[in-house]
Amino acid sequence: RLRNSPLKESLYCIRCGACLNACPVFRELSGHAYIGRDGSIAPYPGPIGSVVSPGLLGENFVHLAQASSLCGACKDACPVDIDLPKMLTRVRAGKSMDEGKRKEGAGLSSITKLGLQMYTLIATRPRLFAASQKFAALGSVLFSPLSQWMRLPGFTGWGPSRDFPRFARKTFRERFRPAIAGNTEFAISKIEERRTSDYAQNEIDNVGQFTKELTALSGHVYLAKDPTQEVIQFLKDRGISRIHLEPGLLNEALLQRSGIEFTHETDPSILAGVTKAICGLADTGSVLVADGVGRPLHASLLTEIHIAVLDKSNILPSLPQAMKLPQLQKAKAAVFITGPSRTADIEMTLTIGVHGPKEIHVFVDDSKPG
Repeated sequence: RLRNSPLKESLYCIRCGACLNACPVFRELSGHAYIGRDGSIAPYPGPIGSVVSPGLLGENFVHLAQASSLCGACKDACPVDIDLPKMLTRVRAGKSMDEGKRKEGAGLSSITKLGLQMYTLIATRPRLFAASQKFAALGSVLFSPLSQWMRLPGFTGWGPSRDFPRFARKTFRERFRPAIAGNTEFAISKIEERRTSDYAQNEIDNVGQFTKELTALSGHVYLAKDPTQEVIQFLKDRGISRIHLEPGLLNEALLQRSGIEFTHETDPSILAGVTKAICGLADTGSVLVADGVGRPLHASLLTEIHIAVLDKSNILPSLPQAMKLPQLQKAKAAVFITGPSRTADIEMTLTIGVHGPKEIHVFVDDSKPG
């Protein structure tokens, strides 16, 4: 049954138990907490059990796949490199069940499904989403009129240890609109404005500061007189022969002569993506990537290694200068990337590459004088 299903990778398991010891959910709950809907104990606990049990024994154990934060600790610990987060998402998508019974959101309660459906309905309609933000802001003021924080009741499970900030009265678009209208006095915040003035007064070397900040976040920065040649050398050193490339960024003829294949379309089998960075931020070591021809956002998110080519003259002191760039104002989607993808929300254990690239390498184009 497993061998002919999308969960067949779980058969690589050697039963070492490494994923169980690495899983924060298993360590908190122990194996006896993994039970079926009928109350029977699952024969296989932990992350691998949440895949194998529904795969072998059916719908009674499908909900176990929801008991995971998809932090990736199990995949890192697995000696045979089973991609357990991917397997768990497949179980959630109903792929552990027979073809006729498959349905997305397997294991979710009816209330949770209803909540997700309502959110989808609102989030996919811009006007409705904007209206919901206004109602949320009004509701949070009524809930907590004297404080900027909403203290939730203890029965929610969140109240005793966490406070929730009130929703903003203005949406991001409303706050961003003055910049689009050409308001040169537009500021992201007083803190950012103070940082900007400090940079101007002290005449900090933007390139040096950018390098320092990104390196501190496990990123890599290279000054490149010939970005194409240096990217080729980097790829050869890493044994990479195929990349996702943003069109018009590098010398494509030179790439082909060097034996580097490239595509401008999304391909999950590609290890490295090369994109143009519209600008860099010296105070945070961030690079700005905007969507466009060749799907650069996909190249910067779906690959394990993100390579960004950044013009030296486009390294700016801080965020307020970047917000005034016409490329950003006209972009349908854009993202500031600061170091490799990382999360530490599970037991404060830092995990790299869970939600995006494990590495980021920025080649600063130093070929232009000045």
